[in-house]
Amino acid sequence: MGRLIKNHWARLIVLTAAFFQIAAGIHGFFWPKVFWDFLTKNLDPAVKPIPILQILNVIFGIIGFAWEWPLKYVAGTTFHRSIEIRLLVFPLSTLVAALLYQGTNPAIYYIVGMAVYFWAYSEGEVVCAEPWTLPRKPRPNAAKV
Repeated sequence: MGRLIKNHWARLIVLTAAFFQIAAGIHGFFWPKVFWDFLTKNLDPAVKPIPILQILNVIFGIIGFAWEWPLKYVAGTTFHRSIEIRLLVFPLSTLVAALLYQGTNPAIYYIVGMAVYFWAYSEGEVVCAEPWTLPRKPRPNAAKV
């Protein structure tokens, strides 16, 4: 049985979070609600009359989805291969998702995905230039020229 490739697992979790974040942003256009409105009404202008938080959720969800799938122009770039940049950007996606009432589940998924990415980073895993591939190991008996 093979080893668990944590960055692939984290990628699937974050893809799920990004998809649900897009859905939450669209859902928020019809039923605008801030998750923290039971504590304070100061955040209500972020969802109505101008849907700022909903638009941000859709944008961050599309960025996360395009980054993790990835699109052809993103695949193989330093931005795509860096787990460190993911660990810096995904907390922003988590914050935006956690503020919207419909985005609490994506926020939880993002936290789990970041934890798995951190685990992968701690063990020295790398994200391959070509998506969904395994890193190449040098062969010990390769012919030396």
